[in-house]
Amino acid sequence: MLKITKAGNHGILLPQLSIGLDYSGSKAEHVFVSHGHADHIPWKNRGTVYATPPTSSFMKLRGVKYEVQELPFQKTLETENARITFYPAGHILGSAMTFVESDFGNLLYTGDYRTPPSPATEGFELPDKSIDTFITEATFSLPVYKWKSYEELKAEVTGFVQEALNNEYTPVFLAYNLGKAQEIMFLLKDLVHPIQIHGAGYKLCEVYEEHGFPLGNYESYDRDTCEGKILICPGSALNNGFASNVKKKRIAYCSGWAAMEARRSQLTVDKLIPLSDHLDFFELIDLCEKLQPKITYITHTPNPNVVKHYLDERGIPSQFLDMAAGPND
Repeated sequence: MLKITKAGNHGILLPQLSIGLDYSGSKAEHVFVSHGHADHIPWKNRGTVYATPPTSSFMKLRGVKYEVQELPFQKTLETENARITFYPAGHILGSAMTFVESDFGNLLYTGDYRTPPSPATEGFELPDKSIDTFITEATFSLPVYKWKSYEELKAEVTGFVQEALNNEYTPVFLAYNLGKAQEIMFLLKDLVHPIQIHGAGYKLCEVYEEHGFPLGNYESYDRDTCEGKILICPGSALNNGFASNVKKKRIAYCSGWAAMEARRSQLTVDKLIPLSDHLDFFELIDLCEKLQPKITYITHTPNPNVVKHYLDERGIPSQFLDMAAGPND
């Protein structure tokens, strides 16, 4: 069986194979990066780092200085001790699940993932093999988190824009600069209405365009010309003066956390749209049931015992992969 060590707050180490997964430590010869969000990028590195081509581009744009080896989906890399293959994770563009095969057994590490996948990604695909060890995030780990269909969410996003514009309000979406912002733009591109995105998100949009995901009629945010356009920014930007000169605006918060009505008063927004780039609770349980791994490790979750309870009921062995230590330490 593969030994697994949770490397503090950043990454997983497979010590028998000298392999790190989203890992920033010094004990891995080979490190595989699941996607371009900052909490998964190895900012300190001493080994060879591999990522999909879009993730490599995002890493460079976000300030990574070391060389990244590009590994396309479903192209297997062989090291001295293992065979490693990336599979599309459906989370953001370039996001990958890492499948590791070795003499100690195999392992599927999800990173962050979504199924059904975001339409602004390469999709979602699993290895066509039985899984020994499954490491899954469980960000939305309660049964209250059940997402609407893609069609319903697209209708909410476009409907919010149309209603705001029809009433001479400027529509503003609160969304992460990488992934969520571009998904919203992808959903709105057919409206052909000008979009302005926060500057930090704007520079990342080119990667989507380069990989075949058109994002519509967009430009970088300009305070002097933003009124009447569709605006997209992270929530923190509003506190720093984003569109503060626009008096008539409607604000929508887009996140899986929007499934909780309390967020409306916490954030002072006009609409909550539960558009998540993670899978919901029931999709997580269903996927574990489909895979039937020998062991499932649950990570990145405030409620591991709830997930474990549902998996126990289905006869699927599982345990929490603590942020501070791995099960084999």
